[in-house]
Amino acid sequence: MDEKQQNGGFELKKYEKEYSESNMWKKIGAVAKTAGSKVIYHVLLLFYALQSDKISSKEKALIIGALGYFILPADLVPDVIPVAGFMDDAAALLAVIKMLCSIDDEVRRQAKEKLSEWFDGNNPDKPGPEDDEA
Repeated sequence: MDEKQQNGGFELKKYEKEYSESNMWKKIGAVAKTAGSKVIYHVLLLFYALQSDKISSKEKALIIGALGYFILPADLVPDVIPVAGFMDDAAALLAVIKMLCSIDDEVRRQAKEKLSEWFDGNNPDKPGPEDDEA
């Protein structure tokens, strides 16, 4: 099975160069409401997983590729296309999340807390997207 097949049909390695933490935060700030809370939750899961020492180098490379794909505006389906523009991003993010073995409760907590700040009026006690969807 080649890399594209393993990553849900996405060649993530070529998107690694698009990733930087500052570019990710800028992209989230620009598209959070349009992309929706589930896409942003998946981005945050991967971002906080990337910070974890429980993630292998191979998994980190996959995460960086998926986040780079999210950041790039001109990907398979351009983000400016309403609704459909983020479906490919969501698929790439979710494909990597499903491959990771090391997303622990602390990573999920951090992602939900940050998501809650943006979507729930700074109420970290309100639950985020369901974990079983990630």
